[in-house]
Amino acid sequence: MKIDSGNFGKLAIAALALSLAFTTPLLANEGGKDNPKTELKFIGNMENHPVFELNLANKVEDEYTVTFRDEYGNILFSDKFKGAGLSKKFILRSEEFGDAALNVTVKSKNANTTEVYSINRSHSYVEETLVNKVK
Repeated sequence: MKIDSGNFGKLAIAALALSLAFTTPLLANEGGKDNPKTELKFIGNMENHPVFELNLANKVEDEYTVTFRDEYGNILFSDKFKGAGLSKKFILRSEEFGDAALNVTVKSKNANTTEVYSINRSHSYVEETLVNKVK
């Protein structure tokens, strides 16, 4: 699996209506749900690959380790980031993992906190039939 991170401003995001992705925090840090330190969200698709944005709301410089794991616990991607108020984008090359659930762990070195997100993808097909009175 290959995950790209970098200058995303040059790339356009194409929305794919048949692909849904949800992120759910599994373990909150000590700040609680009202004061999250991190946020991982689905922001769209690019070339049929889901794109996620990780926002780190820390005001003091910290070192974060971000790890993507498959449903069996295998590490698919891991990287470290340093700074304050960081925002990173990740493109998941979905052909390598399909609709399998992924877990994303975000660990803060200085604050000694961990947040875990679950990414679940599903596809659906909706057929709608409308009947309108003409006269």
